[in-house]
Amino acid sequence: MQTLEVELGDRSYPIHIGSGLLENGALMTPYLAGKQSLIVTNETVAPLYLDQVRAALGTEAQAVVVPDGERFKSLETANQVYEALLRKRYGRQTTLVALGGGVVGDLTGFVAATYQRGVAFIQIPTTLLAQVDSSVGGKTAVNHPLGKNMIGAFHQPRCVIADTDTLTTLPDRELKAGLAEVIKYGLIRDKLFFSWLENNVGSLSRRDATALTRAIEQSCRDKAEVVAADEREHGERALLNLGHTFGHAIETATGYTQWLHGEAVAAGMCMAASMSTRLGWLPEAEFHRIEQLLAVAGLPIAPPSDIGPERFRELMGVDKKNRDGRLRLILLQDIGRAVISDDFPEDALTSTLERYSQRS
Repeated sequence: MQTLEVELGDRSYPIHIGSGLLENGALMTPYLAGKQSLIVTNETVAPLYLDQVRAALGTEAQAVVVPDGERFKSLETANQVYEALLRKRYGRQTTLVALGGGVVGDLTGFVAATYQRGVAFIQIPTTLLAQVDSSVGGKTAVNHPLGKNMIGAFHQPRCVIADTDTLTTLPDRELKAGLAEVIKYGLIRDKLFFSWLENNVGSLSRRDATALTRAIEQSCRDKAEVVAADEREHGERALLNLGHTFGHAIETATGYTQWLHGEAVAAGMCMAASMSTRLGWLPEAEFHRIEQLLAVAGLPIAPPSDIGPERFRELMGVDKKNRDGRLRLILLQDIGRAVISDDFPEDALTSTLERYSQRS
């Protein structure tokens, strides 16, 4: 087992990464706020891992099972969890346990942040995407039909337990979607890691345990360092959103039903890289390296064909990074060097959106 620390003073917490961790109650019980705990999971994960986690907690842990899918990351689903808490008369010493992928983690964290003005929660991510990204950093949210993650709060977990064994039951499509977020870390701040990914993407796709553990550990290390430096996204943390403004537009346009988050981010990173090349920042050869790695990982490198430039602009206008009505994008000056910019020629964005509309 590898253990990393998210350094946030008295709110610091560990990230445990390794095999067989779901059965290790000693990793979970020190972080329970009291005797009451509620596991939030979904219909896919519950039959696989709910009994293990219940046994590991060593308490009379209750559970609520929500539907599976991004479209269920909503206020309506959050209300199901609130009702379960209220009916069981759970108080402020309750601990919520998020057992599942990014949707379950974001939803559970949001409920934990808002139930009785904030209760403790633990993240137990069971997808690659959640293990390398969404479970770390305390961003919690639900979606709205007009925009993704627009209703949320910052609320840090007490610990993160990433059991790599859960990846053996992960569908291939979900594994590939997780690789998009892994590749993102190489693009924004770690060129050596990007090169390692180019050489090891085949092993990752084949679920080689050593390669996956290395990728998860490095991704979490990068994320933990960024979060410690900028917890509430006033500056550097926004770099973690490379490709997300384009990607969130894709998810919203398709009703959160057709594309997985990682797939949309992959296409969005290609669009951001293409725009960076158009601005003269990113060399053409590096852009092709990015496209090639994402393609070899089995990820899309272009958005759906039915989202035109105007629809993209409309949806990108509903983005948390925007300031005073100005669109802010994460762009690349090189592989491993990302920047936040709202000072770019309008025609560069227009040309990028038009190019991808025609390309799709």
